[in-house]
Amino acid sequence: MAFVVVAKWTAREGAAEKVEECIRKLTPLSRAEPGNLFYQAHRDPENPNLFFLYEQYVDEDAYKAHGESEHFQKYGFGTAIPLLESREREFYVTLDE
Repeated sequence: MAFVVVAKWTAREGAAEKVEECIRKLTPLSRAEPGNLFYQAHRDPENPNLFFLYEQYVDEDAYKAHGESEHFQKYGFGTAIPLLESREREFYVTLDE
């Protein structure tokens, strides 16, 4: 069973390119985390301020480690998140064993 995170980030007007830049830096580093199973970012073609992130981790502890990682502290909390108008997250677990 994997721990799944679905996140929607809405950038403030004029900040979307900087948010995308941070996401592009975060993606390979997040994928390299030992507890990461899948990490994919998306951008809405009709609303370029809206980003959708789909993430899978081996368990909730791996997700917490992601949030505490040096790269997420720098590019997520330190740069991208302050540029957001809103940040929504939902959490799930996969049904497979």
